[in-house]
Amino acid sequence: MVVRALPFVGDDAVLVTAVRAGNRAAIAALYDRYEAHVMRTLVRVLGADRELADIHHDVFVRALGSIDELRDPGALRAWLTSIAIFTARTCILRRSRRFWLRLLPWYEVPEVEAPLPNSEVTEALRATYTILDGLPVDERIAFALRFVGGMELTEVAEACGVSLATIKRRLSRAEAHFTEQAREHPALSDWLEGSARWGAPKKR
Repeated sequence: MVVRALPFVGDDAVLVTAVRAGNRAAIAALYDRYEAHVMRTLVRVLGADRELADIHHDVFVRALGSIDELRDPGALRAWLTSIAIFTARTCILRRSRRFWLRLLPWYEVPEVEAPLPNSEVTEALRATYTILDGLPVDERIAFALRFVGGMELTEVAEACGVSLATIKRRLSRAEAHFTEQAREHPALSDWLEGSARWGAPKKR
């Protein structure tokens, strides 16, 4: 007879309490519940990076090592998002400007609920992250979360641990840099012109 452990049942607050108590089923459940969300967050910030798997692992190591610092157990998802962003930020700053962005073909990135893009989309993604590589790290993160990840302004501010006004300033600078560079890039210029947000103003 094979005895299997019962799956962990409970909301995030219950889950955090059990993790703090060293419950192995709860620790496994925390990973199962949020591993895809953490990976999506990392991909949005870093693009198709060769070290994604290691960085993803580091996020959970950091989270488990500092779980006692989480003041509101019900805010586990937002807290993990912040740790993912902090870990990605640390990774970017650790690398030299020349080597930090090492892209794989997009289809080799761990699955994050996205279908295989065609070659034009893949090239546009590469171009986008190459342009973002020229931004200061905090502006890059804000841009990626807002315009790649589709997060609301308040969510971006909370995830980055800064005020809404600060995020707006970062996004303003990042948008200006991105649109200037994207208009000169063959893979992005046509898409940019057709964008409701970044397309050139129509002549009257």
